[in-house]
Amino acid sequence: MKMRLAGIGVLAAAALALAGCTDSAAQPSSAPSDDAAGGELTPVRVAALPIAETGALWAAIDEGIFEDHGLDIEVVPAQGGANAIPALLSGDIQFAIGQPFGPIRADLQDLGVTIVGNYANSNAEGTDVNAVVALGDSGITRPADLAGKTVSVNTIGAAGDLTIRKAVQDDGGDPSAVQFVEVAFPDVPAQLEAGTMDAAWAPDPFRAIIVGAGGTSVVQPYQATIPGLSVLTNITTQQLLDENPELVESYSAAMSEALDWAASNEDAVRAAIASNLEIPEEAAAGITLPTFTWDLSDAGIEDLGALAVEFAYIDAEPDYSRLIQQQ
Repeated sequence: MKMRLAGIGVLAAAALALAGCTDSAAQPSSAPSDDAAGGELTPVRVAALPIAETGALWAAIDEGIFEDHGLDIEVVPAQGGANAIPALLSGDIQFAIGQPFGPIRADLQDLGVTIVGNYANSNAEGTDVNAVVALGDSGITRPADLAGKTVSVNTIGAAGDLTIRKAVQDDGGDPSAVQFVEVAFPDVPAQLEAGTMDAAWAPDPFRAIIVGAGGTSVVQPYQATIPGLSVLTNITTQQLLDENPELVESYSAAMSEALDWAASNEDAVRAAIASNLEIPEEAAAGITLPTFTWDLSDAGIEDLGALAVEFAYIDAEPDYSRLIQQQ
């Protein structure tokens, strides 16, 4: 008998509404907007996932940090960093906050995509920011149990399924026997209960919904494979770096300040999560936050690239000197 996941409809609908609130095909305005003091702000479109980690960005916008740097940020919801790359290349958005695996693949295709800063690292110990979860009556309790099962990730062929395969292998299971399906994070609780997959990789608040209703946290794949691996990075194009270095500099300074501020103002971040994901404040209070940081030095991106080669996700590692350009 399947458990009932309380609040699935409300939360998933809210998150999906957020994901659909912006037309990602619309061209950004080239005209600067006016701030409250009468100065001009440069409009900047940033793709980000509708998940708890984006709370740092939402809160920093509310705090006025980006306005202080002359930027008017429009957040464009996306499903994953790789999904945002076409919009980056077309100029529809200027920056994206996403997994580093999309840029790794893009570099191997010589698409001119660069990582200019970190955003958040996973937690090297304790409760991590994402996990593979399953229903309480599924019989799935450890990574090796995922062999022969269907597991959802938000983007196939990225850090989620790669680290899950590694965790399964390290636990003595057959990583090639795991079947992955692509499911957007807001859809995970309902789809898991409907039985369309056996387990799901999910961040909070979706992980918390499932575990809180009696589900099982099977493995924290980042922590099990590359502890402290970057969850999300800031991505742009080499073209923007070359043609508008002033914008990249302003954005980098603003984001660096925003992430430092978010790391010291968790209550504000949680309030922004509750507001933007339309979940109760008490639910936001229980969410595990990542380590917000602009610094890429401990992001584990090169370890991720090496693991991707080991599991034949890519044929060779990217040119890290052009892929990673810390601003």
